[in-house]
Amino acid sequence: MDAFAGSATALVADVDCTADGKPLCDQVGVKGYPTIKWGDAGDMQDYQGGRTYDDLFKFASEELKPMCSPKNIDLCDVEKKAEIVKFQLMSSSDLDAAIAAEETKLADAETTFKEEVQKLQDRYSALSTEKDDKLAAVKGAGLGLMKAVKSAAGSPSGSDEL
Repeated sequence: MDAFAGSATALVADVDCTADGKPLCDQVGVKGYPTIKWGDAGDMQDYQGGRTYDDLFKFASEELKPMCSPKNIDLCDVEKKAEIVKFQLMSSSDLDAAIAAEETKLADAETTFKEEVQKLQDRYSALSTEKDDKLAAVKGAGLGLMKAVKSAAGSPSGSDEL
């Protein structure tokens, strides 16, 4: 944070999501800790890079700069400008409905992911129990005793004591 304290284009800050910062964290979608967010305040992105000081400093130095957005439309390419204009021309209620529809898609994707992971976890548990039962059955059928007899037959004294 100190390295970017005087920057006119980059804000590096620490927010406590368990205290006064909770509303901000809820607004930008922080679900776990630590989480690093970056980008336009209205469209925060999840940081996926390294977590060392050098990694973070390099990322902040290269990426935390003005970027294409409604406030910096001059930095946008033709396609992004057209998309921003399209959204700006929408009524507030239409824009709210479009946002809600896209957020529903995100929520549906998250729900599907969680359901499928639960199925995998349930299958893993079933396979683990099945394996344990088979191992117990093999051992119960005398595998250990068979190995002891084999070992005793091969030892010169006929004993397996050390």
